[in-house]
Amino acid sequence: MTGRKKMFEHCVVAGGTGAVGRMFADRLAASDAEVLCVDPAATGPGTIADDIRAPGPATARALARADLVLLAVPEAVALDAVRPVTGLMAADALFADTLSVKEGIARCLRTQAPRIQAVGLNPMFAPSLPLSGRPVAAAVVNDGPAVRALLELVAGWGARVVEMTPEEHDRQTAAQQAATHAAVLAFGLALGELGVDIAALRATAPPPHRTLLQLLARVASGTPEVYRDVQAANPHAGAARQAVGHGLERLGRAVADGSPAAFEALVDELRSTLGPRHLTELAASCAESFARLR
Repeated sequence: MTGRKKMFEHCVVAGGTGAVGRMFADRLAASDAEVLCVDPAATGPGTIADDIRAPGPATARALARADLVLLAVPEAVALDAVRPVTGLMAADALFADTLSVKEGIARCLRTQAPRIQAVGLNPMFAPSLPLSGRPVAAAVVNDGPAVRALLELVAGWGARVVEMTPEEHDRQTAAQQAATHAAVLAFGLALGELGVDIAALRATAPPPHRTLLQLLARVASGTPEVYRDVQAANPHAGAARQAVGHGLERLGRAVADGSPAAFEALVDELRSTLGPRHLTELAASCAESFARLR
């Protein structure tokens, strides 16, 4: 713990009044760091009402003495902030972000601040959920001792830190989020087109259908902007949606073929995609989840 305190004594969190920024600010403060939240809407102690893209005198002083600067802001704001923020940071300080898309900020950092240590963090869960045991993707841009210290710290909070490149991050999240949400949204649109009665569906829904209804309700009760950003911001999201559409087309052709072998071939392909270990483990996990459904 002593080493971590020395590495991150002074932290600036831009966007610290938002849910993700507040989560990290609270964790850093609990790890004995002095945390300053910079946000145009900030009020109260430990905050500065300022635009991180054009730091005022107080923010500039804080950035100059910070061990860690973490941007929990929209991508457009983060990209505009890279040059002014890194220009004020100490040479051994760490720049981190919480963007859901990493390739753009990585290119910007490699071009404008190649000597600044930098890593992108993406909690793969809603910030309202407990962090312990949950995955945090870590897209390393410019590695160094401060990057290692932060990832160790996050792991110490109980998170499962999964390292990858920014490019790997965006391809994976396109499959994990864009394709998944697209499939759920398309399922909901299909229900509307079919004109089904939701109460009747729920009365007799088997576990797979009930699970999809629950996912649909979660998306539909959320903030549309969040789900649109998943589809619009990731450069690989379009390919993910196309792949979902191609899968439906292939399924339709296999059924229209009239041969059981055609459908069996699709299932064999799915088994191969998952691989024996994941197939067995995920099937068992699904059975446990279904057993808890009522």
